[in-house]
Amino acid sequence: MKPLYLRSSGSFKRLLLSIGGHRSPSKPPASPAADAGKEAQEPCPESPHRPAWRCFSYDEINRATGGFHEGNLVGRGGSSEVYRGELPDGRAVAVKRLMGASACERRERDFLAELGTVGHARHPNVCALLGCCVDRDLYLVFEFSRRGSVAANLHDEGSPAMGWAARRSIAVGTARGLEYLHKGCQRRIIHRDIKASNVLLTDDLQPQISDFGLAKWLPSEWTHRAIAPIEGTFGCLAPEYYTHGIVDEKTDVFAFGVFLLELMTGRKPVDGGHRSLLSWARPLLADGKIDALVDPRLGGDYDGEQARRVAFVASLCVRAPATWRPSMTEVLELLEGGEIQQERWAMPEAADEEGPRWFDDLDDDEDDEDKEFNTPSPSSSSSTTSN
Repeated sequence: MKPLYLRSSGSFKRLLLSIGGHRSPSKPPASPAADAGKEAQEPCPESPHRPAWRCFSYDEINRATGGFHEGNLVGRGGSSEVYRGELPDGRAVAVKRLMGASACERRERDFLAELGTVGHARHPNVCALLGCCVDRDLYLVFEFSRRGSVAANLHDEGSPAMGWAARRSIAVGTARGLEYLHKGCQRRIIHRDIKASNVLLTDDLQPQISDFGLAKWLPSEWTHRAIAPIEGTFGCLAPEYYTHGIVDEKTDVFAFGVFLLELMTGRKPVDGGHRSLLSWARPLLADGKIDALVDPRLGGDYDGEQARRVAFVASLCVRAPATWRPSMTEVLELLEGGEIQQERWAMPEAADEEGPRWFDDLDDDEDDEDKEFNTPSPSSSSSTTSN
């Protein structure tokens, strides 16, 4: 089978545009395998017409990025490179080029899956897709974030520490974006890689969730999906995902809890000594030692009540049993000042266990503080349906 960019450009562009077309009457998914193809074809209810993005020509993105000049390279991951560019109308864009073998069917499937998720997401706290290109290779075009990611700003030792008000605003805005992904679409979007480096900041420090390369649809008929290979970032993975490949909304909730702790403490998910933020923070959360949790660079300049609330929400999100974690709707309500009912969130003694701990800290031979990985299994599988 020919790679996408070697097929008829016009016919494939028509396929791309059809992704955002009118929905056919909804039917239960025939099988997990069939769902992989449907992921790129079923839009959310809020976008029943043509998508807002468009197809760019290779010449357009090549000119915009200065011929993909090395000086415009702003990011590189395991499967993609991101270049800064500028369109003729002056808009700054980020061009994501998917890497890998040119004839790799999985790469094409991942391209369509990412296009089919972020392409229909429209929310102030989700990074907007402007378009794509399939000429010569596979590209996605996004709005460019001049401020960079939360991670870049939070951990920049050459700049003053990010203030508490900004941190709390980022927490609430990211919660809004994630709640939208879980609840705003008929088929829920599970991001699977929520972390500080995947949340970008606008000029006025509003957060926008980005990088949907691992995102999955979760049809309303399904309680969860079983995913292989397991991919993500050490220190941010929910126990049920890491150990069994189980993915649902609570997978993102766990990662969001780690994100809250990172904002609050100023520590990375895994530090230079390969110790996870979770293993360091859990005893402090259990003992209610808020002052010890808050980033010392703030010098005590923070709202104590807000800090206690953020710590409480984080402690709920990172619970080992997924069923005892809150939904993102509940997370958002609590962060925005909703009443905290201790009895509502009290776990039975039998469930109040920390669960598997062996994945908390990395082995001594690991070098990356933000280590990404995947299991060796090449297959992607199945989901479980609810009765």
